[in-house]
Amino acid sequence: MIAYFIQGFALGFPNAAVPGPFQAYLLSQTLKNGWKRSLPIALAPLISDGPIIVLVLLVLSRIPKQALALIQIAGGFFILYLAYGAFKAFRTAAADQPAVPDKNTGRQGIIKGALLNMLNPAPYLFWSMVGGPLLVKGWHAAPDNSVAFLVGFYGTLITGFAALILLFGTVGRINAKLNRVLTGISTIALLLFGIWQLYYGISRLFV
Repeated sequence: MIAYFIQGFALGFPNAAVPGPFQAYLLSQTLKNGWKRSLPIALAPLISDGPIIVLVLLVLSRIPKQALALIQIAGGFFILYLAYGAFKAFRTAAADQPAVPDKNTGRQGIIKGALLNMLNPAPYLFWSMVGGPLLVKGWHAAPDNSVAFLVGFYGTLITGFAALILLFGTVGRINAKLNRVLTGISTIALLLFGIWQLYYGISRLFV
């Protein structure tokens, strides 16, 4: 059981640390609404990954390329929508106007974060190629192994996301100019991730 916990821990850390659309979204939300309101967004994978794991393990033996392409295209459009929201926050900061935090940031942020994950092909690939086989192997040996793997993986993943939110929140409070720069970076990052997902999603439809 300990071995499976360690494997989950080892796989959760890079998934939290490697830059991606979700991390860019965390940055934009934290700079706009502060770390306290944004901290619940770190829990978004707990909502999105459940259906993904069930879909991969019970419904699809192999993820069709066309299905992943369509998911990636939809995700690209959604990321561009998030980029537009980040741009509006950047424009407000550029005009030296105080950003108005959303009162429902926690609930709406979790929903948007979960939707962002579900429209990203990366979790499907991870659970079909890496996480899924380990989960099934551990379950066949003893159900406790699968539980230990999930605890290790999501414990590290969520802790990593929470640490990023705290880091972004602390850095963003240093001064207004730095906050504006970081907001612009998050906007550009979301824009590039959205364009990348659209490009590769559309190209995979014709491969």
